[in-house]
Amino acid sequence: MWNLWDGWVWSSGWVATAAVALVGASSHAMGLDVSAAIAALAASGTLVVYTVDRLRDVVRDRTTAPARSAFIERHQGWLRVQAGAALLAAAAAAGFAGPRAVALAAGVAVLGLFHRRLKRFAWVKPAYLTLAWTAVCVGLPAVHAGDAQHVLPVVLVVGLTVQANVALSNLRDDEGLAARLGRRRALVIAGGLLGLAAICAGIGPTEVKPLLALPAAALPTVLFFRPTERYGGSIVDGALVVGGALAWGLATL
Repeated sequence: MWNLWDGWVWSSGWVATAAVALVGASSHAMGLDVSAAIAALAASGTLVVYTVDRLRDVVRDRTTAPARSAFIERHQGWLRVQAGAALLAAAAAAGFAGPRAVALAAGVAVLGLFHRRLKRFAWVKPAYLTLAWTAVCVGLPAVHAGDAQHVLPVVLVVGLTVQANVALSNLRDDEGLAARLGRRRALVIAGGLLGLAAICAGIGPTEVKPLLALPAAALPTVLFFRPTERYGGSIVDGALVVGGALAWGLATL
């Protein structure tokens, strides 16, 4: 069972699940129905970008993520098939998502394919990852529907939560700005970002308040942070899945 879970996490299935959960939560917060096409586009697009990046950067990742790198090297053939299947799924979903959503998704995909180069710059990586995730999870449903409400507070809550997630991931991987700041400062910053996200959700409109689940689910990952590979892959990213699913569920009550 543990090997199966590792496979789900290291194959990027877990982050694709996070994308779906955040799309659902964001859609409800903006007063929109959850679009199956947008959710599928977010999940398959995330899977394509992350799988390609893991395959291309497996050698350099051996030092920061040895368990994941070992999994990638053992299953390269299968992961290439996965990337191809996810690309086909993204193309199929794009046919139902509308031109504006497709244009936004294409822009994020191009940005994601430059991840190997962009992540070398400490100040750039947190910004573009936060931008990419917020564009996918908030921007896609907003431009698809065209009549989204409360976009700014939703962007703030999701963006701040994702930025805290990126800070913890960088700290775990000993990469980027968070690693340079040191563990204590990085954890304080991540906690502060989650506090701001909670304030934005708390003072926001009624539809936005369920998004309090996002920083609430992520806060324990800061308080009980562990610099291990499985903690980062399963727990830190899992907080986005749990928080998004809770917010989505609360919004439907």
